[in-house]
Amino acid sequence: MSEHISSAANKLIKEIASLKQRKYRDKLGMFMAEGVRLVEECGNTNWPVAMCIYTEEAAKHARTQAVIERLSAENCRMISVSEEIYHKISDTDQPQGIMAIIKKRQFSIDQLLTANNKRPLLVVLDGIQDPGNVGTIIRTADAAGCTGVIALKGSADIFAGKTVRATMGSIFHLPIIEGLSHTELILTCKQAGIKLLATCLQQSEEYYKADFTCPAAVVLGNEGQGITQELIDAADSRLIIPLIGQAESLNVAVAAGIILYEAVRQRATL
Repeated sequence: MSEHISSAANKLIKEIASLKQRKYRDKLGMFMAEGVRLVEECGNTNWPVAMCIYTEEAAKHARTQAVIERLSAENCRMISVSEEIYHKISDTDQPQGIMAIIKKRQFSIDQLLTANNKRPLLVVLDGIQDPGNVGTIIRTADAAGCTGVIALKGSADIFAGKTVRATMGSIFHLPIIEGLSHTELILTCKQAGIKLLATCLQQSEEYYKADFTCPAAVVLGNEGQGITQELIDAADSRLIIPLIGQAESLNVAVAAGIILYEAVRQRATL
């Protein structure tokens, strides 16, 4: 059964609006996923949806109505609001009139390493700042069949609205860990027998010469500064993507796609 909230001063509305800020996402342990596609994707997984907020106008569309009916059947708290209130809580320029408020899931390193009983193929984000890049890399890792993503301390917030939207739902498909230190990553990989493959310019070999058939963690660095020296020094291999034209560099999300699909190619031949 749906509730209706008509006041922008409502305590719950204020709490939902606060999720646009990281400190409140962290405090409340929740985040928002906006748009019918993201809400659909979340509904297709076992992520815990705390509530669904929508407008009556959005509910007139068949696809949105189907999502609302599905979540209602799963006893999700359903709340309808006016267009004015929805715009107050929305984190997008062109809101679609539906969002899910979702509880964060905490994954452990052990869960990430044993996901699907595969040889791990991990993606490590070392200080990547742009939410669009982070979200696109998560989406690419999902498409390439990676077993998980590790966002080291100093990387963009995985649960920021722009990041979540850029994942196109992939945030719900694979384990993601936030907040690991460089030292913790290095120790974990050594203990688990996972090779660190760092993308950098220092004494590197072409990425396609590296061995991706072993358990591996591909490290991608900050857009301006690259990978920290500590990880470069600890890497088992250093990878470079040759630049044939005059471009100075590649976007980090594009680089991720090139390297991860080389891993897909190599692993497919086994």
